[in-house]
Amino acid sequence: MKPIRHAISLILAAVTLFAAGAASADNLVSESRRALQQLVAENAAAAKCKSKAAAILVFPDVVKAGFIIGAQGGQGILFVRGQPSGRYRTVAASYGLQAGVQKYGYALFLMNQNAVSWVNNTRGWEIGTGPSVVIVDKGMARSFSTDTLHSGIYAFAFDQQGLMAGLGLQGSKIMRID
Repeated sequence: MKPIRHAISLILAAVTLFAAGAASADNLVSESRRALQQLVAENAAAAKCKSKAAAILVFPDVVKAGFIIGAQGGQGILFVRGQPSGRYRTVAASYGLQAGVQKYGYALFLMNQNAVSWVNNTRGWEIGTGPSVVIVDKGMARSFSTDTLHSGIYAFAFDQQGLMAGLGLQGSKIMRID
């Protein structure tokens, strides 16, 4: 079991270092803002969420790689009322039948002040341990309206590139880095 933990640590460190070096703080704000604008332009459900959200946490480039043992990592910006309010890192590790490399982005729409407080005040949290997170897929997005917004956080994945079996945000750890 110790070799597996060691391998997971190495892959996670490599993906995190790769993703962390991808952008300076200013570039990260620009990339995050551009990714959010593209997401809401292409996805009506995301546009509806944006109109009601208290804040939005955008990870424009998350890198996921693995061969049996996998890791993913990336950096993002929290926007409150359209202004950058903090820089965050997302990381995750996995084990199982998997192989490949993938790059994607995701945005977490924080729909109320409780969700914003959770993100700001929790030192490292995992998706699935705090406020209710709804991952909006294409099927749900078709019937999405501002009347159906009842969760604390809505997650939208976007801009998927590469080959990797499966995509999940469950278990992703998110930490404030500034």
